[in-house]
Amino acid sequence: MQTYIGLGSNLGECVKILESAFTHISQIPDTQLVSSSSFYASKPLAGMQQNDYVNAVALLLTSLSAIKLLDVLQSIENRHGRTRSGQYWESRTLDLDILLYHNEQINSKRLIVPHYAIAQRDFVLLPLQEINPELDIVGYGHIKKLVSACPMREIKKLDL
Repeated sequence: MQTYIGLGSNLGECVKILESAFTHISQIPDTQLVSSSSFYASKPLAGMQQNDYVNAVALLLTSLSAIKLLDVLQSIENRHGRTRSGQYWESRTLDLDILLYHNEQINSKRLIVPHYAIAQRDFVLLPLQEINPELDIVGYGHIKKLVSACPMREIKKLDL
């Protein structure tokens, strides 16, 4: 299944953490890392008093179920020091979100796909468009339309 994963970090050495996460993602059994976006720096959502984030998107081909993939991604987060206090939008060493899983719509207690806020997040839409400028997101529409409708905050592509 063609799957897009969002990566984010705002604690520690964020670029190194995302690079390490890409390495771990490339080693997931029954999964191939097809493409990865550039890294983007962005401000925290809702003006929260946190460090800036570094974000990226990965395109995978996987035969894992969405829930099995979620389990593996959460174990990668944990290996990178991710802690969960239960608060939304807390600072994190690593966040790995399943943004899209083939053309499926999933609405379970553990997983919502497409990601529930995909259309409002410039730090997700820009890297998605970079990887696939012709992407059509089930239930939302074409990536170009979504990017043009999304309010762009202070976001910039990092030169690494």
